[in-house]
Amino acid sequence: MYKDFFGLQKLPFNLTPDPAFLFLPPKHREALAGLTYAVVGRKGFVVLTGEAGTGKTTLINSVLDRLPPERVESSIILNPTLSASEFLEGVLLDFEIKDLSASKAHRLWKFQEFLARTHHENRFAVLIIDEAHKLSLEVLEEIRLLGNYESASEKYLQVLLLGQPELDTLLDRRDLRQFRQRIALRLYIDPLAPSEVQQYMSFRWAAAGGRTVPPFGSDAVAAITHWSHGIPRLINSICDCALLMAYSEGTHVVNLVHVQEAAANLGLVETPDQIPSEFSETPRIAEAERPRVAVWSAPEGVSAQPVFPAVSDEDPFIPTLAGYGRPRGSSSLLRRLSEKLGFPH
Repeated sequence: MYKDFFGLQKLPFNLTPDPAFLFLPPKHREALAGLTYAVVGRKGFVVLTGEAGTGKTTLINSVLDRLPPERVESSIILNPTLSASEFLEGVLLDFEIKDLSASKAHRLWKFQEFLARTHHENRFAVLIIDEAHKLSLEVLEEIRLLGNYESASEKYLQVLLLGQPELDTLLDRRDLRQFRQRIALRLYIDPLAPSEVQQYMSFRWAAAGGRTVPPFGSDAVAAITHWSHGIPRLINSICDCALLMAYSEGTHVVNLVHVQEAAANLGLVETPDQIPSEFSETPRIAEAERPRVAVWSAPEGVSAQPVFPAVSDEDPFIPTLAGYGRPRGSSSLLRRLSEKLGFPH
């Protein structure tokens, strides 16, 4: 609705997990490298945890979007609240394994045949389970047993489990120690730091076609940071609602009042006039004060579009990490993985 009004090609703060809007601060960049490494290295089980709305699904979509489709067979389970039998059926159907028998033994035989064929053709079978913190013990045991399909050196099935921090608590149970021992990588992503929120907003604004700086005053950004707690999904919701309110008033500036009302509309504050003290006295940004010609450029340490680098000529499957930015710190997972894979710094 407000896209043309602000000179955009796309809506910048949609809630759909679009890889084109992938923002890569250090933790997300490390998780992306870890997920890619786990798939191409056929490592079997990988766990990615983070608070709701921090971008886990977007990361997974970005991994799949990056991998050549002819090399990947994927099955994505979005609702894991199933019985073990229903779960297995859902996995097979999403892998497009048809003509399923009622016999579990026959289903498992067909699945083994599928995995062996996929591996023989040098392709990757990837099972992605979203909301994995809701998995029952029965289904977790079913998943563990599916991981038994392997050659002498490699796993036939790559299993990526995405969940909220409760997933870590679940996997730390003593009766799941067999499952836990099979996990090759445990990755984590955090909410954005306060210094990253404005970078995130600028990145998405530019990705949506914005050619000037985003129209949010400093007090509005501070309020968005406060009420979103750095969670990208909440940042998107607040920004989208605030932009709509600015559009309805015919102003090209999103100020503190717009953000207050957006946060109240989303139930993040009890009343629209509930303003945190640290920016309650910040004056409203006048329309004339907004810079209108400055062209956005990526902040230091943040990847600009395109997010992904070109694929290496030597191996058309494994990307270089040049587009992810330089690894930060010798203890960085990204550095360790890039060194292991021979990726250039």
